[in-house]
Amino acid sequence: MQPVLADSVRLTGDGVLILDRRQFPFERNWVLCRTAEDVAKAIEDMVTQSSGPYFAVLFAMVLKARTLEALPFEQARAQLAETARVLENTRRTNNALRKATKVVLDHVDAARNVTHALAGAEEGDRRYRAKSQALGEHTANLLPDNATVMTHCWADLYLTETVRAAQNQQKTLRFFCTETRPYLQGARLTAETLIEMGVDTTLITDGMGAAVLQSGEVDALVTAADRVTMDGHVVNKVGTLGLAVAAHAFGVPFHAQVQAPDLLAPTTDHVEIEYRDGAEVLQVLGRPSATPRVKGHYPAFDVTPPRFVTTVVTDRGVYSAGELDKYYEGEQR
Repeated sequence: MQPVLADSVRLTGDGVLILDRRQFPFERNWVLCRTAEDVAKAIEDMVTQSSGPYFAVLFAMVLKARTLEALPFEQARAQLAETARVLENTRRTNNALRKATKVVLDHVDAARNVTHALAGAEEGDRRYRAKSQALGEHTANLLPDNATVMTHCWADLYLTETVRAAQNQQKTLRFFCTETRPYLQGARLTAETLIEMGVDTTLITDGMGAAVLQSGEVDALVTAADRVTMDGHVVNKVGTLGLAVAAHAFGVPFHAQVQAPDLLAPTTDHVEIEYRDGAEVLQVLGRPSATPRVKGHYPAFDVTPPRFVTTVVTDRGVYSAGELDKYYEGEQR
């Protein structure tokens, strides 16, 4: 069964259709973005999250390219590059958006024709899904049968491919999901998708993670990573750091999933941590959880040092946090 969220961004003749993850699963509404600028705003407004923005950016580039077909190539290419910059800046911590614009621009440049943006987007889509499938298989290999896994936030295709691979290996998994405030991605996206896939799923609040890890019930902490630096720091949804420290304290391995460590981020000095409006933490699903007299603080991501990371799982295999150079062995950089 294909989980609903595995196909939640679609390119149509009218624009880009994006399933509104802010309302899922209670409502299943689609937002139609008719322009690349509409897509950028949808990403900034958290209509889509995790890998959703990657696919949204691929298709937003196609929307922009459609408007440029009558222009001379150099002029069209310049405008497409400017759109790429705008899209990349919608979520600055994750480098996936840069990869999405690059694959489209590479196809456009090779053909010297903006109509090839569609071929680039289609390749980017295929590439991401294939890498996620490989990453999921490597992760499933690390998990014993009847394993209990804790996860944080919504790992998207990384999670669904891990579960699918485990099921293909005839392994049974059980999950603890943190709710992941303030948007509750763990409660609404992760838990719902795991249930769709037939997985035994238990929801806990964010503050319960350390206690559950201490209980001995958890065999592995597995999360996605928005970015992994070449020196082994894992950048992911805020809250990952606390879980990783607790897992380390109680002898639970932490497996961080990322398609590839980022050559453009040798250290955390090269990663910009996004800070969102603090007012967002003063509400839950649109309902106030504190009065406006209280100030909110919302770093959207945190950084887990390599000493708390057991393995980094990539599409090419499993590495320790201190050996990520091996991912690129044999490649010309």
